[in-house]
Amino acid sequence: MRNFKSKPTPNPYLDPPSPSASDGLSKGDRRNFIRKKEDFVCENCGYKVVGNGYTDHCPKCLWGKHVDEEIPGDRASDCGGLMKIVEVTYLSGKFKIHYRCSKCRHEFWVGAAEDDNREELIELMRK
Repeated sequence: MRNFKSKPTPNPYLDPPSPSASDGLSKGDRRNFIRKKEDFVCENCGYKVVGNGYTDHCPKCLWGKHVDEEIPGDRASDCGGLMKIVEVTYLSGKFKIHYRCSKCRHEFWVGAAEDDNREELIELMRK
């Protein structure tokens, strides 16, 4: 009988990219989140956001900016449009936010952060 060790499935929101992930893979092949600690001023509400390396939207108004192209954190998009919330869902004990770029119409989902405005998340779920 063989003993097989299974590898855990990487979590693109929590696991850093593996060292080999950037070696020889095209941009479309890489799916891990690229951690970038960046502070920014929200272009929707003016709130000064202190990034933690996983911050991709304003925790106060929940709006984001279209800066990533394929991989969260890649900062490869030239669009720069504001990301409007299309809907908010609550699945498996977590809030999920669906965004659409107000400029190019690109859409994607992100998980809500611990410090996100819970009242705003709940209000958006009701719409």
